[in-house]
Amino acid sequence: MGLLYEGQDILGKYDVETLIAEGAFGEVYRVKHRFFGRQAMKVFKTVGMTIEETEQRLGEASMLSKMEHPNIVRVFDAGTTGTSKGICGFFTMEFVPGGNLHNFWCNHKDKLIPVETVVDIVQQVCRGLDVAHSKTPPIIHRDIKPQNVLIGYDSAGLRVRLSDFGLAKNVNPLTLRASAKGDPIFKAPEVFHQCEKKPCDCQKDSCAGDVWALGTILYLLLTDRMPFSELGDLGIIDRRLLDKPLIPPSRLNVCVNQLLDEITLRALSVKPEARYPSAREMLVDLDKWENNDKSHKTSTKVSQLSGASKDILGEFTVVNKEQAEKMVKEAINLSYKTGKLPEAADILEEALNKWPDFRQQYEYRIKLWRCGKAM
Repeated sequence: MGLLYEGQDILGKYDVETLIAEGAFGEVYRVKHRFFGRQAMKVFKTVGMTIEETEQRLGEASMLSKMEHPNIVRVFDAGTTGTSKGICGFFTMEFVPGGNLHNFWCNHKDKLIPVETVVDIVQQVCRGLDVAHSKTPPIIHRDIKPQNVLIGYDSAGLRVRLSDFGLAKNVNPLTLRASAKGDPIFKAPEVFHQCEKKPCDCQKDSCAGDVWALGTILYLLLTDRMPFSELGDLGIIDRRLLDKPLIPPSRLNVCVNQLLDEITLRALSVKPEARYPSAREMLVDLDKWENNDKSHKTSTKVSQLSGASKDILGEFTVVNKEQAEKMVKEAINLSYKTGKLPEAADILEEALNKWPDFRQQYEYRIKLWRCGKAM
């Protein structure tokens, strides 16, 4: 049983529509604000917290609200409300109907994502993360992974937003490090390194650790493989495996050029000092990238790649073509109704992100609808 139920009224401002995600510490619901339309509401599972504990848990909302940027999820409101378990803290943020990067990647099925799209996605994540890394002292995310990257559309096209700063933390201004947490398979190798004398000082995160996670995502999107896949799902098991040279993405995807190889391999340097020190430096090189070879098709089949698989990160939401077609028809019909363009755009956005073959045909409609222009 969820913390909230469909149709529940929250503080006289929000109507609960549906549960859209659940994690270890909270649940995320799609809600409708009385005046401002659809939003996402994150409700924390812990009940009976003191005011101080609630304020600490709502630190994610406070942190996000201070980092206003197109590539960071916007936060609108925060507070406490009654749930099926008791009084819990919550905050509301912008609703991104298209879902996360994990589903976006998986629903390309047996095809690789076009390289231009991959670079665009990682560039946008870098721009959002740069806002955090540029703070004094820097704020590191510590849990960058496809599930925490949201994919949507606005009037300009594909827009990426970095979310879930729940593990984010200001680093120690002296060491520029913070205690390590997050998903092990996207953690930098130094986090798992055990020092003989002071092991606790080595298990730390840094901006360079966030860059490793970005490099892992970049490699995954380009090749449909995890870098250092021999390490397993639980993180670094045998550091000697990292001594093997990493296979350049260009050997697994003919659309990758030399510069993109160099960017990816530098972001995944085993030694943190050889890595990009923060998202900004990685972004500088990504901005130099150009797809100089237009002859290669961008629909390389995953089956051509040894070890490639869309299920290496676990389960994902599948929508088949027939369901996506129904969503497209629903969105188009809704767009003819007065005041329903935003809702129609949401539905069409979800359909396109879950059935990417429709993007070329319908993406322009979302751009127009986001501008308030009906067809």
